[in-house]
Order: sequence, then structure tokens, then C-alpha cells
Amino acid sequence: MSSASPCSNCGKTSFIRDDVSGDLVCSSCGVVQQFDQFDAQIGGIDGPRGTFINVGTAGSGSLYSYRDRKLFTAQNSIDELTFRLGLTSKSVDIRNMISTITEGEFGQGNWFQVLIGACAYVVMRRDDLPLPMAEIASAVECDVYELGKMIMRVVDFLDLKSDFPEFDLVHSLQRTLNNSPSFASVERSIMERMRMQGIFLMQCAVKWFLSTGRRPIPLVVAVLVFVAELNDVEVRMDDLAKEVHAMVSTCRARYKELLEALVKVAQVLPWGKDINTKNIVKNAPFVIQYMERKSMSKPVDKGKNFDQPGLDLADVVAECLRHDDEFEYGIDGITSRKDSRYFMLEHNADKQGIRDVDKLQISPECLSMVYENFLNENRKAKSSGRSDNTPKRRRLWFDLQECREWWDGKSELSKKLVLKKLLEKDVGVDTMPPSFLTGQLKCKMRQERINAAKVRIKRIMHPLDADMGDTENPDLLESPYPERRRKKRRGMVVDDIDWEDLIIETLILHQVKEEEIEKGHYNTLLDLHVFNTGIV
Repeated sequence: MSSASPCSNCGKTSFIRDDVSGDLVCSSCGVVQQFDQFDAQIGGIDGPRGTFINVGTAGSGSLYSYRDRKLFTAQNSIDELTFRLGLTSKSVDIRNMISTITEGEFGQGNWFQVLIGACAYVVMRRDDLPLPMAEIASAVECDVYELGKMIMRVVDFLDLKSDFPEFDLVHSLQRTLNNSPSFASVERSIMERMRMQGIFLMQCAVKWFLSTGRRPIPLVVAVLVFVAELNDVEVRMDDLAKEVHAMVSTCRARYKELLEALVKVAQVLPWGKDINTKNIVKNAPFVIQYMERKSMSKPVDKGKNFDQPGLDLADVVAECLRHDDEFEYGIDGITSRKDSRYFMLEHNADKQGIRDVDKLQISPECLSMVYENFLNENRKAKSSGRSDNTPKRRRLWFDLQECREWWDGKSELSKKLVLKKLLEKDVGVDTMPPSFLTGQLKCKMRQERINAAKVRIKRIMHPLDADMGDTENPDLLESPYPERRRKKRRGMVVDDIDWEDLIIETLILHQVKEEEIEKGHYNTLLDLHVFNTGIV
């Protein structure tokens, strides 16, 4: 058989037809010829017709339709993201939520990946097992704010605002402690101890409003770093913050606030005046033990004249001031003789004829006064000197950090409590939310700036009246914050007036209310009252 076109391999024109496949094969070299069965679609009106393919289908020769392939790709995306987040068991719930939102159509593209992450967050939050938004945003490879907007849309669509639980800080702390590589080499007993101490401090931090109005994960990092220091576990805050996708600077700020709160609690101890943020870690065992005993105590009746609940500090003080006639102890460079008769309740009770020691209550103020009397008597004894017949006492130095038997873990705060019951507990001190106090301080600072700006405006617009007013109130002529450090930028500070003062002057000239200026939303106020003036 001959063909019009030569062989593609040898160039000869002798071919044979294969009986089985029907292909054209070169009789000389045996190469199968390609495109030999092409039929030209010609013939006019009555000629052969092609196959019409609808939009959205793969044609009559495809096994799966476009919708089937779209659903298959969407399921793969859901399985991949849930596996990356460790939520394989929640894959079905996430898929059902996405199916409800999209009415069974699912989707493709970057927006669908963000939707998967948002549904994963909502499912875990609804089950009271929340995940950090930053961790999900890192897995989805999107911005945190973009993920947050999608989460709000999902919550609004499913109408979950009424029964949407709060972010569980205790679960987040336990999850970070179990999954973090920084604690992988810690012994199981120490891990359990750190877990209970972390839950205790975390719930105390919630009661102190350290989490109010803030992102929760930096506080988790701060508590874990503090607990690690108590148990001699080396953990770097930078590494732990990077693992949970938190800002290191924010974690340091929460850590500082936690130390300041513990220092406030420590002021009730006899040596509380000497405790600050630098040595609070050394004194933390006694502070936490006091907080634990305080949380387990029952409040005293209102008729009794006690400012504190029925709790004494004898057990706390006995940890570092134990009765011993053979030793002198040194604590932080201070050497003092042990004389536990000032701190033993039984001795004082018998001396006064009190038999039931459990009902004896000593306020921290009384205990502090007793401790000061003891120190004064001890100084007098040292100044008078010792007789030759007095046996010499050995001096034993110890560190408060070496006391390992201070943690009991019997308080209910070592377990997860609901917020209402948590706020009823007493841990030694009640504080206002730091975010609220900071906002109040900033409002006061802006009010002083407003008053100073009004004086400057009056001085320019009404020089004579301004001079008389300035004589009566000379303080208004000075800077509202003479001791405050200003971030001086080139071209931004003129005569101790910075950019904020100029913006406030501009808003006052445009008759903006002082209450709105105090809130500090300068960009919004400028857009509304300055740049959009006259625009309909």
C-alpha cells in the first residue's frame, strides 16, 4: 500500500494496515504513522456534525463533570489544611459548615482557603477548644485581619453571636505546653507541676484583667515563661513567641504586667516593701503560696473588724523562718537570728489562754508589726554583743528559690473554672484593667493638650485677653508634660510643640468637640471635619 506522505522515519512510501489496531505501519522500518485517520469535517449542509460541548462540562468523553472535579479539589483543600493544623478529627464538621455556607457549591481560589481557615476557627471555638488566629493565618498564608473579617462573616451568617464562647486561655496554655518544642525535654512530673501552676497563674491574670482588651496568646507566653523560671526550665521568650506566632514585644509587655501584679500581692508579706519586679521570681514561691491559701479561705463575717479574710501567714513565714537554735540564716544578704516564737500561733495562743488555734486570725498588718518588732530586738541583741559563754552558731545560707515544697496545688484555681466563679475568688489583691487605666491616662493627657492648645489659640487671636489669662494661669503656658519624654523627629518639634499638638489645634479651629478629640481618633476627625469640608 502506498500513501501520499512518506514515512516519518525512513522516508519511504510503502505501508501496511494493522488488522487489530487499524494503524498505518511502514513496511520498511515498522514505525506507526501518526494522524493517518484524520477525517476532514466537510461536506456542506448534510455533512458530518461535531459534538456540542456545554459550558461547565468536560465533553462527552470525560468521566467527571466540572462540579465533581470542583468538589473533589475542595475536599482535598479541606483535608490538607486540617491535617496541617492537626484537626483531622474535625474535618467532617468543617466540611459541613462550608457546605451550609456555600449551599453545597464549595469553591476554589484564595478566598476558599481563607473560608476553610475561618470555619476551622469557628468550629474549634464553638467546641471550647480555640486555636490562635495567627496560627491559622500562617497555615492559610493570609493576613490575620483578612482571616478575622472572614470569621466575622461566618459568625454573622450562622448567627452564632449569642452562644459563641469566650476564648479559652487555659486550653491554649495547655496546648502550647504540650506541643511546644521548648518543653519537649522536660520531665513528665515537672510538666504536670508547670501545668497546674500555669493554670493557677493564668486564672489569676484573668481575675486581674490582664487579658481584657488584649490578644490572648502573648499572655499565655508570659505565664509559661514565668512558670518555667520557677521550675528552673530554660525557655527563651523569643523562641516561644515565634512558635505561637506572637509578637515578642507584646509578650514582654504582658510579662512585665504579670510581675507588677505579683509585686502588688507581695506587699502584704512582712518583707513586701523590699520586693520588686527584679526579685519577685525569688519570692514567687511564698507569694503564690499566700495566693493559694487566700483563694481557699472563706471570707470573714462583715461584723468582724478584719480587712482581710480569715487567713494568717504563719505557714508562709515558717517556710523561711523555721525554729532552729543552732543556725543563723541569711536571705538576700540579710543575716538574722531565728526566733520563731513571734510566728508560732500555738505559742501565742497558749500564752493568751486561747485553746482553739484554728479560729485565731491574724491580719497581715499585725504580722508585719510583729516582724518589725522582732527585727528591732534582733538588732539590739547584736549591738549589745555576745558573752563568751554563749555558744557560737553556725551560719547557713540558703536561697528562697531552693524551697521546693511550697506548691500544694489544692486550690480550685489549679483547675479550669467558669468566669463567674473565678471572679468570686480572692487572690490577695483586686486591680483595675490595665487597658482601662491606660485609656484614662491618655484621655487626661489629651485634655491637658487641649487646654494648652486653647491657650495658644487665644494668645494669637486675642493677644490682650490672652496675656491677662496667662498671668492668672501661668501653668498653661508651659508644656503639659514637662517631664515626659518626647520622640523628637526632624522638623516635627517646634518650641516643645509636636505633631499631636498641631493636630489638636487644627481640630479646635474647626470646632470639633473636645469629647471627640479626647478619644484620639485623629485621622477620622481630620477626614470628617477638615479634609471633607464642603463636600456634599
